[in-house]
Amino acid sequence: MTQAIAPQPGIMSIDPYVGGTSHVVGIENAVKLSSNENPLGPSDKAMEAFRRASHQLHRYPSTDHASLRAALAQVHGVDAERIICGNGSDEIIAFLCQAYAGPGTEVVHTVHGFGMYSICARAVGATPVEVLEADRVTDIDALLAACNKKTRLVFIANPNNPTGTMISDAEIARLAEGLPKQALLVLDGAYADYVEGYDGGAALVDSRQNVVMTRTFSKLYGLGGLRIGWGYGPEHVIDVLNRVRGPFNVSQAALDTAEAAVRDVAYADHCRSENARCRTILAEGLAALGVPSDVSHANFVLARFGSADEANACDAWLQSQGLIVRKVAGYKLPAALRVTVGDESACRRVVHAVRQFKEGKSA
Repeated sequence: MTQAIAPQPGIMSIDPYVGGTSHVVGIENAVKLSSNENPLGPSDKAMEAFRRASHQLHRYPSTDHASLRAALAQVHGVDAERIICGNGSDEIIAFLCQAYAGPGTEVVHTVHGFGMYSICARAVGATPVEVLEADRVTDIDALLAACNKKTRLVFIANPNNPTGTMISDAEIARLAEGLPKQALLVLDGAYADYVEGYDGGAALVDSRQNVVMTRTFSKLYGLGGLRIGWGYGPEHVIDVLNRVRGPFNVSQAALDTAEAAVRDVAYADHCRSENARCRTILAEGLAALGVPSDVSHANFVLARFGSADEANACDAWLQSQGLIVRKVAGYKLPAALRVTVGDESACRRVVHAVRQFKEGKSA
């Protein structure tokens, strides 16, 4: 009998997103460096806000997220009325595809871009268009060449995941200026907080009507487990997104904790500084062993090996040493491993283990 119940076109072509490995069979207390989490965790003030929120679990959360939006506006110097909060920045990405893409349209992203861009595009019946990068760096000319009358959304992450590379504000502005009139540029700023003095594209959002910025609390702020992110855009876009957003899409515990986290500027500065310091230890240590990486502007390093076989063998050795990193063949980088910047001890352990691997100790 033919199955009459079928999903919308495009959904069965989605390869489900696979997160970073969390455990290794037979290894206790493995160090997880596969999901770009903050090894320092959230601030004490954020933790206290979460504890206080536990006394109100029987209450529905705020529907307008006003208190968190006000905190974000104050800290980041943006307009609170043009902020939308979501269940992670992933939800904002999904809202954008739901609202602006669909059958017969195209969603453009780079070849090594975040996997949710194509997943969200396919989920609404749109066609994802994958654009090559230039030595793992976003190529503006290639993106513009891929755009046409069907283009509705162009996603770029800056800094990019999993490469860690970054392009200038001038290049992003050139992309925004050159897009077709019906297309939105979405700047995924999941790792923007790690770049000293970088606004994630907020100034460009303020100056144009075709640019949206997304941000997250999962990385620098250490709140990946609470799933909360936000977006910033022109008034006309935020109005549309709020029409498809569920009224209680973010829990009150997440809202309160995120507000405390973003207001704890001193702790965020400390996490940023520690990440930069340990990232240097990791990148320079690997480079000295013949494992290069591009200059990373995020909280991870993309370690490049001579072949996919070598990368896979090194990954297996690292796991045997209780170190979990991320294979990125799914991002079309089979000869690389993405290594989250852990604390200093974890970074030095990774370098030591890769040295052992290179010296043949894993044989």
